[in-house]
Parts: sequence; structure tokens; C-alpha cells
Amino acid sequence: MHGWLILDKPLGLGSTQGVSAVKRALRTGGYGKAKVGHGGTLDPLATGVLPIAIGEATKLAGRMLDSDKAYDFTIRFGAQTDTLDAEGKVVATSDVRPTPAAIEAVLPRFTGAIEQIPPAYSALKVDGQRAYDLARAGEDVVLATRNVTVHELVVVAHGSDEATLSAHVSKGTYIRSLARDIALTLGTVGHVTYLRRTRAGPFALAQAITLDKLDEVAKARTLEHLLLPLSAGLDDIPALSLTPDQAGALRQGRVLAGIAAGDGQAFAMLGTDPVALVEVQDGNVRVVRGFNL
Repeated sequence: MHGWLILDKPLGLGSTQGVSAVKRALRTGGYGKAKVGHGGTLDPLATGVLPIAIGEATKLAGRMLDSDKAYDFTIRFGAQTDTLDAEGKVVATSDVRPTPAAIEAVLPRFTGAIEQIPPAYSALKVDGQRAYDLARAGEDVVLATRNVTVHELVVVAHGSDEATLSAHVSKGTYIRSLARDIALTLGTVGHVTYLRRTRAGPFALAQAITLDKLDEVAKARTLEHLLLPLSAGLDDIPALSLTPDQAGALRQGRVLAGIAAGDGQAFAMLGTDPVALVEVQDGNVRVVRGFNL
């Protein structure tokens, strides 16, 4: 079993619990032990696309962390919480409720390259400790400003005291921080009440399965029918076809020279078999991640 299962993560489930659910499914289906990892943390209060890597695909899970993401989220105006979502306690309130026109007017200020301060309740580390552990212990957590990119930000629905938006963002973007800053710019405060990831890198909701479906196919021993190939995590880079001799050389860790391919990363293949994720520079091909299939 080598490839990807895309979970539609339910509310309240952590990313590591999603990994555990897939491990259980593999055991239930009699598929034997396999390495399993996730391609990017999703908050327990968020739902949606959670890529789960199995077998050799785990070598690409880290690459998912660098990929763009897309989210739908709702900002409730009038109250800010310490966690910036519905789970936390209210720390600030405001009677100001922005109009739909006012919300639309500020969105260009949050589109493109922006700076944001991550939430104190986040998995980032401060002096070796998770920020959320320090925050829960009552310590003041000060996180450094980070540069992120919001490729697209649009309003999809309005309410009397809330707005639902859709965002396409770069790695490292915190939607809770984005919601906080939008509210503050509008002269009020706010927090996220709904967060759904609709895309992670090349994976979208259309490919995602529920935990009930995962359990169903595991018991039927048909899990492989839902397994996306290892290459599905690399569909944004070109393929590089190899001869058997070239594939053998790469598997031994050797550098190929004189290859007619553009510079950058490529997915080296022998026929339909994945060989390695490689870096091409000036006709030289070096292995970044080799696959043992």
C-alpha cells in the first residue's frame, strides 16, 4: 500500500487521530503494517481535506506542508476570543457590525503578500514548547510576524453579524489571524465560527472520504480502490521518463548527467513506476527522495 487517502476530517478530530483512523482501517482490512502520516495539520475545530500518506507516500508528506491551501470560513463579528475561534473565552467585545459593502472594501488590503501574527493558541514552538501549551498555562505568548500570501479572498455569504469568505492562501497562513485582522480593520472584533479546508495542494474535497466510508471499505477489504497513487501528490511538477539503466543509477544514489530536461524538480518514472523525486540543474539529475517500491 503506497499512496494517498484523502479524509474529509470531521469536527473535533485532530490530524493525528485521522492518521490513527487510517492505521486502524489498514489493520481491519488485513493490509498489514505501513507507515502512515498526514500532509498538514488541521485544527480539531476545522473540517475538510486532510491528506493521509501511506507507505512511500510518507516521503512526500512534508511537501504538502509547503503547498497552497483553500478554505471557507465564517467570521462572527462583535466578540474576540483568546483562541480566535468558538472554543475560546471572550476577551474583547464591540457593538460595531460592519456592512457588506465595508467588508468587501477592506478585502484588497488582505490580498497579496501580507504580514500576520499567528494565534497564541497554535502549534508553533516558543523556546522548544508549543505555543498553545504556554497559552493554556496562562503565559503571555508573543509570536513573530510572518510573511504569507493570500492569492484570493472573496465574500460568499453575509449575515446580520457574520460573513463567510473563501480564501486561497500560501503555506503558513492562519485563517484565525486573518479573521481577527479583518475584524480589527473594520473597527470591530471577531472570531472564526466555521472553518473548512476545501483544498490542500493538489487534493480537493471531491477526492475526500468520510470516516464512515473509510470504515466501510476497510471491512469490505476494498481500501485500495480509494487509494490515490503516489504520483497524485506530485501532479504539479513534470514527469521525467527514464531508461532502465538511468533508473538503476538513481536508485543507487548516482547523479545522471546530460539529461535534456528543464531545471527544477521532476518526478522520475520508469514506465509507470515511480523512481524518485529529483532535482534537475544544468542537465544533472540528483535524487531528492527515492522511492522503494
